[in-house]
Amino acid sequence: MAENGAKRIRLGMVGGGTGAFIGYVHRVAARIDGDYDLVAGALSSRPEVAKESGKNLGLAEDRIYTSYEEMAKAEAARPDGIEAVSIVTPNHMHYGPAKAFLEAGIHVICDKPITSTLDDARKLLEIKPKNGAKFLLTHNYTGYPLIRQARELVASGALGKIRVVQAEYPQDWLTEATTDDNKQASWRTDPARSGAGGAIGDIGTHAYNLARFVTGLKTEAVSADLTAFVPGRQLDDNVHIMLRFEGGAKGMLWASQVAVGCENGLQLRVYGDKGGIEWRQDNPNYMWFTEFGKPKQLLTRGGSISLPPAASMNVRIPSGHPEGYLEAFATLYSQFASVIRGDGAAYEDLLPSLADGVEGMQFITASVKSSQNESKWTRLSDV
Repeated sequence: MAENGAKRIRLGMVGGGTGAFIGYVHRVAARIDGDYDLVAGALSSRPEVAKESGKNLGLAEDRIYTSYEEMAKAEAARPDGIEAVSIVTPNHMHYGPAKAFLEAGIHVICDKPITSTLDDARKLLEIKPKNGAKFLLTHNYTGYPLIRQARELVASGALGKIRVVQAEYPQDWLTEATTDDNKQASWRTDPARSGAGGAIGDIGTHAYNLARFVTGLKTEAVSADLTAFVPGRQLDDNVHIMLRFEGGAKGMLWASQVAVGCENGLQLRVYGDKGGIEWRQDNPNYMWFTEFGKPKQLLTRGGSISLPPAASMNVRIPSGHPEGYLEAFATLYSQFASVIRGDGAAYEDLLPSLADGVEGMQFITASVKSSQNESKWTRLSDV
């Protein structure tokens, strides 16, 4: 049973077998709050890896599958079949499993970006899921308590009218050319598996989603400069993008995987005519809030002035004890479990949706198009 006494949700997984970092992260996130039991999986496209991975995770032999098609059909027919599935494959393998499981009436938890192409994303949006199956896109950084508080501060008017949004996500792990034995790098730099975007799809979408989640601003157009600095690389490894939002706010987004010395530097700064906020993912339990003409205030996760429900409802441990990446991921899993059970209405607007995924693909597509046209301003509605 889950910690709140509710029955655990039977979970399956597509991808995420031996050696897959993100599969491990999803499994830990699903376990933290006790809401799920992993009971089935199609953990690799290679049968021998799928079987070995399933055995290592303790899955019953008859619930270790070698294809997602087989898994969706078999699990939908079982009286004890899975109720939800996590899709943790490379981008080009998101659409097929998501479609199959939604049409089988099984809830879908999908890693970002939603698909490798905008056309596939729009096709998913047109699906009418069987039995009202739900969809969650794991933009996990939206699960941090202070990001929830930042969203509430903006919505409350504490920052006033938003003028400037600065989002960035620099890394350095792709500074040199990659080899085929680096599985995490090889598919991310392959257009056939990653899609049209490299750094923009892998990490730029996180920065973009965070800016949209916190501010609530709608993007009108982008002017983008996408670069592949490493010789021979087919997809971008550095991205500079200017953004125009509805209502007049302006933004800048930088994402890079060749910024030497940067490990995982996701950060967001938002400035209005009354105040501003600054937050960094590598120190996520602190956020600066400044009202114009007043001293800066340091807001802490679970601290005495971190009281709004949006920030406090997913704080797990007392203030001063750090929470981070895995807990933020777990927040999405736990709150989606409430949605699946029918008592998660309070979380519906906080959880990244299929529509958010489509908009993220519009952002990628418009940015690629802009960059190909000498950074010409490109409206998201035109792609």
